Amino acid sequence: MRAHALILAAGQGRRFGGGKLYALYRGAPLLSYVLDVVEVARKRGFLDGGHVVVAASDERGLTLARAGGLGIVINDASELGLSYSVRLGLAVLEARPIEEVGAALVFLGDQPLVRTDVVEALVAAWKQGSGPVIRPRYEARPDAPGHPVLLARSIWARARRLEGDRGLSALLDSSPPETVTLDVKGDNPDVDTRADLNALEGFSR
Repeated sequence: MRAHALILAAGQGRRFGGGKLYALYRGAPLLSYVLDVVEVARKRGFLDGGHVVVAASDERGLTLARAGGLGIVINDASELGLSYSVRLGLAVLEARPIEEVGAALVFLGDQPLVRTDVVEALVAAWKQGSGPVIRPRYEARPDAPGHPVLLARSIWARARRLEGDRGLSALLDSSPPETVTLDVKGDNPDVDTRADLNALEGFSR
């Protein structure tokens, strides 16, 4: 039972004004925080590998992914929305034997407050047989969807039928009996706008 990270980092960041994933938060690009958490999780044995979905022309994303020793999935049509990145990433993982990849832990590249302890809890719950879809519910926003989301291989065929920019939301909304929610401390907000980035200064990881 091996889990791999799938980091979605091909968005155009229109609401931010472009270049969102490389905007600096406390001196480092937003995306680097997510990559660092995946690296730590790999070293600790929670994850067995990972891939980053990046836009075809995104040299900075390619450089960061390579530096982190992660596989790269090129998205040459990022205008098709977040779901297209999910589909591309899962197709790459599904090409590998189930013995090598049994679940994907889907991260958003614009969430620099993501934590390793949450990754550990999600993977542990999956290995204990909790369910095919496992997501965190952060204490600070109990009514909001939480990431990263773990998708067992048995659910990938449905996830690859997603369309538009809602990402995994449509899948999660349509399969509540199969979705297990883990309550965790803290928060993990998206950065959609520059105001969101400014607001992060009040948070601690």
